[in-house]
Amino acid sequence: MEYHRITNITDPYFKQMHELMQTVFPPEEVLEYELWAEPLQDPGIRVFVAVYEGQVVGATEYRYYEDMQVAMTDFTIIGREGLGIGPFLVKHRTNDLLSLVREQGSRLLGMFAEIYNPYLAQDHSFGGVKPMDPFVRREVLAHLGYRKLDLAYVHPSWHNDGAAVQELDLGFMPFGDDADTVEAIPASLISGFLERYYAVLPNKPAAWYDMVAALKQRAHVSLIPL
Repeated sequence: MEYHRITNITDPYFKQMHELMQTVFPPEEVLEYELWAEPLQDPGIRVFVAVYEGQVVGATEYRYYEDMQVAMTDFTIIGREGLGIGPFLVKHRTNDLLSLVREQGSRLLGMFAEIYNPYLAQDHSFGGVKPMDPFVRREVLAHLGYRKLDLAYVHPSWHNDGAAVQELDLGFMPFGDDADTVEAIPASLISGFLERYYAVLPNKPAAWYDMVAALKQRAHVSLIPL
């Protein structure tokens, strides 16, 4: 299996990846095809696909904010069962991320991820691939070290229509030797990250602004089990 980075929508694997995203994710979670052109050329956004026998069978995207010392897993897609795609993507993504951190002479406090709440997202089939089932994904992420941030989470629809999406939790996976002992992270880190991450969407719902404002009134946010 090949771990291939996509940096342009003209990459022949990009079309396959975008079609896979449309198969797996609900419409409000998928950025329109043409709108990928600029983000893919951003050196801070890293998009990779797992290619097996010439076909895209998995994909992952992440970004690292050196000044904040945190990363964000944008998505991970497993398009086929029985090939070990999940472990393959996690291993190569982690190696790539840690290599990037070392190259920049920085450090990594942890990694954010939006995690489907299976009790709210149970109507989604996620392409009929069992590893993408919200219950399965949540358990896998818990085993990787992700925990839920203790806040009522809402995010703007990627349709940029101002709709509020409320069927996900915001998770965080601490990195470092003391990762297991981290019980909370600064609320300012979360609000700053969310403002940076969603700056690309001008039409954000009032509920999102209320959530960010509430975070700015808090000192820390606890990490609780998924």
